[in-house]
Amino acid sequence: MESVTVPVSEGTRVYLNFSVSLEDGSEVDSNFGGDPVDFAVGDGSLLPGFERRLFGMTAGERQMFSVPPEDAFGQPNENNVQYLPRDQFEDDVELEIGLVFSFADAGGGELPGMVIAFDDKEVTVDFNHPLAGRTILFDVHVHRVEPAELH
Repeated sequence: MESVTVPVSEGTRVYLNFSVSLEDGSEVDSNFGGDPVDFAVGDGSLLPGFERRLFGMTAGERQMFSVPPEDAFGQPNENNVQYLPRDQFEDDVELEIGLVFSFADAGGGELPGMVIAFDDKEVTVDFNHPLAGRTILFDVHVHRVEPAELH
């Protein structure tokens, strides 16, 4: 049986190594040097803006994409910066700029927020994704593409 070259598209399962870094070169995440990860296109594993860039790639290809904030983690939203009363935090908590706390969201999930300012009365917490507003460099090496199993 001949092996058919299947490009990444809807209905495929993709095996790849990737790295995500910022324009200044600092690496955010990478699995190069480890086993490839696999996912089915459209299963929500990858942000749509990253996934779309893989379309048409085939096994053995490696590409670097520059993904603008709109296709990555969005632009920061000033509504995501909240001012919380200082007494919502335990007295023994040493507040620091850059400290990340986990807050319960309305749906009962966990929402990370980063302290960006504080004084005796109020703590300013930024709930924007830490990579919001950033252009992401997405380095991808596709190892295998196959039709996704229909479950």
